[in-house]
Amino acid sequence: MTADIIFQQLQELGNPAKAAHSLTFFKTTPGGYGEGDRFLGITVPEVRVVAKGHPKLLLSEIEILLANPYHECRMCALLILVEQFKKADEEARRILFDFYRARTFYINNWDLVDLSCYAIVGEWLADKDRQPLYTWSRSPSLWEQRIAIVSTMAFIRRNDFADTLQLSESYLSHPHDLIHKACGWILREIGKRDEKILTGFLDIHYTNMPRTMLRYAIERLSPQQRAYYLKK
Repeated sequence: MTADIIFQQLQELGNPAKAAHSLTFFKTTPGGYGEGDRFLGITVPEVRVVAKGHPKLLLSEIEILLANPYHECRMCALLILVEQFKKADEEARRILFDFYRARTFYINNWDLVDLSCYAIVGEWLADKDRQPLYTWSRSPSLWEQRIAIVSTMAFIRRNDFADTLQLSESYLSHPHDLIHKACGWILREIGKRDEKILTGFLDIHYTNMPRTMLRYAIERLSPQQRAYYLKK
Protein backbone atom coordinates (compact mmCIF):
# COMPACT_ATOMS: atom_id res chain seq x y z
CA MET A 1 0.00 0.00 0.00
CA THR A 2 1.31 3.44 -0.93
CA ALA A 3 0.58 7.04 0.00
CA ASP A 4 -0.66 7.66 -3.54
CA ILE A 5 -3.34 4.98 -3.21
CA ILE A 6 -4.47 6.38 0.14
CA PHE A 7 -4.61 9.86 -1.38
CA GLN A 8 -6.86 8.49 -4.12
CA GLN A 9 -9.14 6.91 -1.51
CA LEU A 10 -9.39 10.23 0.30
CA GLN A 11 -10.06 12.14 -2.91
CA GLU A 12 -13.00 9.84 -3.65
CA LEU A 13 -14.54 10.86 -0.32
CA GLY A 14 -14.08 14.57 -0.98
CA ASN A 15 -17.01 16.95 -0.75
CA PRO A 16 -16.55 20.40 -2.37
CA ALA A 17 -19.14 22.05 -0.13
CA LYS A 18 -17.46 20.77 3.03
CA ALA A 19 -14.08 21.79 1.64
CA ALA A 20 -15.32 25.34 1.08
CA HIS A 21 -16.65 25.49 4.66
CA SER A 22 -13.33 24.26 6.04
CA LEU A 23 -11.46 27.06 4.29
CA THR A 24 -13.36 29.51 6.48
CA PHE A 25 -13.54 27.40 9.64
CA PHE A 26 -9.78 26.84 9.72
CA LYS A 27 -8.87 30.49 8.96
CA THR A 28 -7.02 29.86 5.71
CA THR A 29 -7.13 33.42 4.38
CA PRO A 30 -3.96 35.58 4.39
CA GLY A 31 -2.96 36.31 7.98
CA GLY A 32 -5.09 33.47 9.39
CA TYR A 33 -3.54 30.72 11.47
CA GLY A 34 -4.31 28.21 8.69
CA GLU A 35 -3.20 30.43 5.84
CA GLY A 36 -2.81 28.52 2.59
CA ASP A 37 -4.17 25.19 3.79
CA ARG A 38 -6.20 23.13 1.35
CA PHE A 39 -9.10 20.75 1.99
CA LEU A 40 -10.77 17.82 0.29
CA GLY A 41 -13.90 18.14 2.41
CA ILE A 42 -13.86 14.92 4.48
CA THR A 43 -15.11 14.41 8.03
CA VAL A 44 -12.82 13.14 10.78
CA PRO A 45 -14.74 9.83 11.09
CA GLU A 46 -14.31 9.25 7.36
CA VAL A 47 -10.57 9.91 7.59
CA ARG A 48 -10.36 7.52 10.55
CA VAL A 49 -11.90 4.73 8.48
CA VAL A 50 -9.28 5.20 5.79
CA ALA A 51 -6.48 5.35 8.37
CA LYS A 52 -7.60 2.16 10.10
CA GLY A 53 -7.47 0.36 6.77
CA HIS A 54 -3.69 0.89 6.56
CA PRO A 55 -2.25 0.02 9.97
CA LYS A 56 1.14 -1.13 8.66
CA LEU A 57 1.93 1.72 6.30
CA LEU A 58 5.67 2.32 6.13
CA LEU A 59 7.05 5.50 7.67
CA SER A 60 8.40 6.51 4.28
CA GLU A 61 4.84 6.47 2.92
CA ILE A 62 3.45 8.19 6.01
CA GLU A 63 5.93 10.99 5.41
CA ILE A 64 4.63 11.42 1.87
CA LEU A 65 1.11 11.78 3.27
CA LEU A 66 2.33 14.27 5.87
CA ALA A 67 3.89 16.40 3.16
CA ASN A 68 0.67 16.45 1.12
CA PRO A 69 -0.84 19.95 0.79
CA TYR A 70 -4.31 18.63 1.65
CA HIS A 71 -5.24 18.81 5.31
CA GLU A 72 -7.04 15.47 5.42
CA CYS A 73 -3.99 13.65 4.05
CA ARG A 74 -1.87 14.97 6.89
CA MET A 75 -4.63 14.01 9.32
CA CYS A 76 -4.75 10.49 7.91
CA ALA A 77 -0.97 10.15 8.28
CA LEU A 78 -1.15 11.23 11.92
CA LEU A 79 -4.04 8.90 12.71
CA ILE A 80 -2.07 6.00 11.24
CA LEU A 81 0.88 6.97 13.46
CA VAL A 82 -1.40 7.01 16.51
CA GLU A 83 -2.69 3.52 15.74
CA GLN A 84 0.82 2.21 15.18
CA PHE A 85 2.02 3.75 18.44
CA LYS A 86 -0.76 2.05 20.41
CA LYS A 87 0.39 -1.38 19.28
CA ALA A 88 4.15 -0.81 19.25
CA ASP A 89 6.78 -2.08 21.65
CA GLU A 90 9.13 0.33 23.46
CA GLU A 91 11.74 0.55 20.71
CA ALA A 92 9.14 1.05 17.99
CA ARG A 93 7.48 3.73 20.10
CA ARG A 94 10.78 5.57 20.40
CA ILE A 95 11.13 5.52 16.62
CA LEU A 96 7.58 6.81 16.16
CA PHE A 97 8.08 9.56 18.73
CA ASP A 98 11.30 10.68 17.06
CA PHE A 99 9.58 10.60 13.67
CA TYR A 100 6.75 12.77 15.00
CA ARG A 101 9.09 15.20 16.77
CA ALA A 102 11.14 15.73 13.62
CA ARG A 103 8.08 16.53 11.50
CA THR A 104 6.05 18.99 13.56
CA PHE A 105 6.31 21.38 10.60
CA TYR A 106 3.55 19.33 8.96
CA ILE A 107 1.34 19.29 12.08
CA ASN A 108 0.10 22.75 11.32
CA ASN A 109 -3.42 23.20 12.59
CA TRP A 110 -5.14 22.75 15.93
CA ASP A 111 -7.11 19.63 15.00
CA LEU A 112 -3.98 17.89 13.72
CA VAL A 113 -2.25 18.68 17.01
CA ASP A 114 -5.17 17.63 19.20
CA LEU A 115 -5.84 14.33 17.40
CA SER A 116 -2.27 13.12 17.67
CA CYS A 117 0.07 14.75 20.18
CA TYR A 118 -1.10 13.37 23.53
CA ALA A 119 -1.46 9.87 22.07
CA ILE A 120 2.16 9.89 20.87
CA VAL A 121 4.17 12.62 22.60
CA GLY A 122 2.29 12.48 25.88
CA GLU A 123 2.25 8.71 26.09
CA TRP A 124 5.95 8.49 25.27
CA LEU A 125 7.00 11.11 27.80
CA ALA A 126 4.68 9.91 30.58
CA ASP A 127 7.53 8.06 32.31
CA LYS A 128 10.44 10.05 30.86
CA ASP A 129 12.12 13.44 30.96
CA ARG A 130 9.55 15.96 29.76
CA GLN A 131 12.00 18.62 28.64
CA PRO A 132 10.82 18.39 25.00
CA LEU A 133 7.52 19.95 26.10
CA TYR A 134 9.30 22.95 27.60
CA THR A 135 11.43 23.32 24.49
CA TRP A 136 8.27 23.34 22.36
CA SER A 137 6.57 25.79 24.71
CA ARG A 138 9.30 28.33 23.86
CA SER A 139 9.22 27.60 20.13
CA PRO A 140 8.29 30.34 17.64
CA SER A 141 5.80 27.83 16.19
CA LEU A 142 2.24 28.23 17.48
CA TRP A 143 1.61 24.57 16.76
CA GLU A 144 4.63 23.32 18.72
CA GLN A 145 3.49 25.51 21.61
CA ARG A 146 0.07 23.85 21.42
CA ILE A 147 1.65 20.39 21.21
CA ALA A 148 3.41 21.15 24.49
CA ILE A 149 0.24 21.80 26.49
CA VAL A 150 -2.15 19.34 24.82
CA SER A 151 0.35 16.48 25.18
CA THR A 152 -0.05 16.74 28.96
CA MET A 153 -3.51 15.19 28.59
CA ALA A 154 -1.72 11.84 28.81
CA PHE A 155 -0.30 12.85 32.20
CA ILE A 156 -3.64 14.13 33.48
CA ARG A 157 -5.16 10.73 32.75
CA ARG A 158 -2.58 9.39 35.21
CA ASN A 159 -3.54 12.06 37.79
CA ASP A 160 -0.22 13.78 37.16
CA PHE A 161 -0.90 17.51 36.91
CA ALA A 162 2.36 19.34 37.59
CA ASP A 163 3.48 19.90 34.00
CA THR A 164 0.04 21.05 32.88
CA LEU A 165 -0.04 23.64 35.65
CA GLN A 166 3.50 24.81 34.97
CA LEU A 167 3.00 25.13 31.24
CA SER A 168 -0.36 26.86 31.68
CA GLU A 169 1.27 29.36 34.00
CA SER A 170 3.96 30.06 31.39
CA TYR A 171 1.24 30.77 28.81
CA LEU A 172 -0.68 33.35 30.87
CA SER A 173 0.76 36.18 28.81
CA HIS A 174 0.62 34.32 25.49
CA PRO A 175 -0.92 36.47 22.74
CA HIS A 176 -2.85 33.80 20.81
CA ASP A 177 -6.39 32.64 21.51
CA LEU A 178 -5.65 29.10 20.26
CA ILE A 179 -3.21 28.65 23.13
CA HIS A 180 -5.67 30.16 25.62
CA LYS A 181 -8.35 27.71 24.48
CA ALA A 182 -5.97 24.75 24.74
CA CYS A 183 -4.82 25.69 28.24
CA GLY A 184 -8.36 26.28 29.43
CA TRP A 185 -9.52 22.95 28.02
CA ILE A 186 -6.63 21.06 29.61
CA LEU A 187 -7.11 22.82 32.96
CA ARG A 188 -10.77 21.85 32.81
CA GLU A 189 -9.68 18.22 32.41
CA ILE A 190 -7.73 18.55 35.66
CA GLY A 191 -10.86 19.87 37.33
CA LYS A 192 -12.81 16.77 36.29
CA ARG A 193 -10.37 14.68 38.31
CA ASP A 194 -9.48 17.01 41.17
CA GLU A 195 -11.48 20.20 41.46
CA LYS A 196 -9.33 21.48 44.32
CA ILE A 197 -6.23 21.44 42.13
CA LEU A 198 -8.04 23.49 39.50
CA THR A 199 -9.52 26.00 41.92
CA GLY A 200 -6.16 26.33 43.66
CA PHE A 201 -4.61 27.33 40.33
CA LEU A 202 -7.50 29.69 39.60
CA ASP A 203 -7.31 31.33 43.02
CA ILE A 204 -3.75 32.37 42.25
CA HIS A 205 -4.11 33.30 38.58
CA TYR A 206 -7.73 34.08 37.69
CA THR A 207 -7.30 37.85 37.87
CA ASN A 208 -4.61 37.83 35.18
CA MET A 209 -5.68 34.83 33.09
CA PRO A 210 -6.70 35.51 29.48
CA ARG A 211 -10.49 35.61 29.45
CA THR A 212 -10.78 32.74 26.97
CA MET A 213 -8.50 30.51 29.05
CA LEU A 214 -10.51 31.30 32.16
CA ARG A 215 -13.89 30.64 30.55
CA TYR A 216 -12.79 27.27 29.20
CA ALA A 217 -11.23 26.27 32.54
CA ILE A 218 -14.33 26.99 34.63
CA GLU A 219 -16.97 25.47 32.33
CA ARG A 220 -17.71 22.52 34.64
CA LEU A 221 -17.68 24.43 37.91
CA SER A 222 -20.87 25.44 39.68
CA PRO A 223 -22.68 28.62 38.57
CA GLN A 224 -21.61 30.29 41.81
CA GLN A 225 -17.95 29.40 41.26
CA ARG A 226 -18.05 30.57 37.65
CA ALA A 227 -19.56 33.88 38.68
CA TYR A 228 -16.89 34.35 41.33
CA TYR A 229 -13.97 33.74 38.97
CA LEU A 230 -15.42 35.86 36.17
CA LYS A 231 -15.76 38.87 38.50
CA LYS A 232 -12.22 40.21 38.53
